[in-house]
Amino acid sequence: MPLLVPPAPAPALRSVLAALGSPTAVREARTPALRSAQGPLSPELALPLHVLDRMVPTGRPPRTRLTGWRFLIRSGDRTVAAADTMLTPDGWAFSHFCEGPYIASSERALRQAETMNGRYQPRLLSVPELYMLNLWLHGEPEADASDDMPLPTDVLVPLAPAPPGIASHHPHPVADLLTVLTNRLNPAPLLGQPA
Repeated sequence: MPLLVPPAPAPALRSVLAALGSPTAVREARTPALRSAQGPLSPELALPLHVLDRMVPTGRPPRTRLTGWRFLIRSGDRTVAAADTMLTPDGWAFSHFCEGPYIASSERALRQAETMNGRYQPRLLSVPELYMLNLWLHGEPEADASDDMPLPTDVLVPLAPAPPGIASHHPHPVADLLTVLTNRLNPAPLLGQPA
């Protein structure tokens, strides 16, 4: 079933295009693949980037915050980097270029999601405390990309590298993985230790 990718805000796209058109921004990027890319660079497939707010075992579903949009940067037929944007008081602005294992892992998870049953809106969900990034398949494909509440029908796919004990590229119902993450972030006190 095809994924329904929400359109990125036009100012976010313009900021990435401006950064790609700036020899200084590309030359000073900490991405060797971007600096050595031959030919034109183009931003493709932008995904909303959410951050999971601090999780505590309250029984209420956690909330997320839309913090940016991530664009995959292609050179010819391959993805060489990503460009992140962020929301500022003046609107969407270019943040930085990046590369690393999450780029290829994102592409792999998106291909995997295309074969799943159901219709989803793809997003990225960061869990900074665990240095973890997930492909978040939101169960309302036409929802506003800034919606901050995971739905029971949502699926999370941990991207590689995932934290120890969590399998990369294994789709999880949102409630199941969030329970694991909550327990990981809020371990039970040891016996004899004050709570």
